[in-house]
Amino acid sequence: MIHIEGVLLVIIGILLFELIIFLHELGHFLTAKKFGVKVNEFALGMGPKIVKFQKGETLYSLRLFPIGGFCSMEGEDGESEDSRSFGKKKVWQRMIIVVAGAVMNILLGFLLMMITLIPTQLFATSTIARFAEVNTSSEYLKVGDEIKSINGYDIYTSMDYNFALATAKSNDMKITVRRDGETLTFDHVKFPTTKNDDGKEIIHPDIIRLGVHNNFGTLMQQTFLQTCSTVRMVWASLFGLITGQFGFNEMAGPIGMTSAVTQVTAEGLKSSFWDGLTNLIFIMMVITVNLGVVNLLPLPALDGGRLVFLIIEAIRRKPVKPEHEGWVHLIGMIALLLFMVVISINDIIKLFNG
Repeated sequence: MIHIEGVLLVIIGILLFELIIFLHELGHFLTAKKFGVKVNEFALGMGPKIVKFQKGETLYSLRLFPIGGFCSMEGEDGESEDSRSFGKKKVWQRMIIVVAGAVMNILLGFLLMMITLIPTQLFATSTIARFAEVNTSSEYLKVGDEIKSINGYDIYTSMDYNFALATAKSNDMKITVRRDGETLTFDHVKFPTTKNDDGKEIIHPDIIRLGVHNNFGTLMQQTFLQTCSTVRMVWASLFGLITGQFGFNEMAGPIGMTSAVTQVTAEGLKSSFWDGLTNLIFIMMVITVNLGVVNLLPLPALDGGRLVFLIIEAIRRKPVKPEHEGWVHLIGMIALLLFMVVISINDIIKLFNG
């Protein structure tokens, strides 16, 4: 039975991943059509076409490998004399087309977040309700304190709280709280710890936070706030990579993400099919928000890189020469592919090392 459930979740996972890609490209497609840009092909998947049909000016295709997709617009990557080409449209219209894919990903993240939160009976707030029987943080903190930040990371949701604790480098927290109208900061808050079989110290937060009941209002509020928290988490993780807070080994590419999806889903399956499905939907929510945020980074070959050139065009009131922009994106694409190869090799090494 577990085997059948596992296979079913794999199929659902593939469909969810394709939904992420489909909605990203659909964002580009719909806004392109809205502004009258000619779309030559809308494809889901990569590689050889297995299904295709022509409708109007656009070829729609389903390709063999479920690892991506594209929306091919006339004049997108070069000059075109067609009056309906991408380059002939107003700069603000092209900006909207470029960012629409990322916006769709984040909107999908909102929907998936809501699905994972629906079964929740109580949403944890940042207010301390009580302490665990074995506790150490009560030396500084009190019942009724509203936690505002942990180690400088602002706390608005349970996701912020969990992320701040998960990324703490030691059991010596700097916690800021709101107490009786005052903002207080404590520099050396510690939680109870145990050691695992490898001798690694495991931190056990001893705070039980106040909960609010799940109703339509709190569900919508928590869905919005926790989606925002996911976006913040992605930016904080990227910043941590740049500043050296996180090491290279903590990064993951497609192979590492697949492994993480498998592990998290399998862990949920130990309890029930619903828990496995919820875990799968949650990690897919993180992936789609990641895709949306990362795509907006001002890097060549990404949507954010294209947006930078459009901003430059808007300021200069004339576009950068297409061949110059093309070379920048080509170099960026090569660098991105090389980076993905390195990350994938690192993922494989981590898999073999357990």
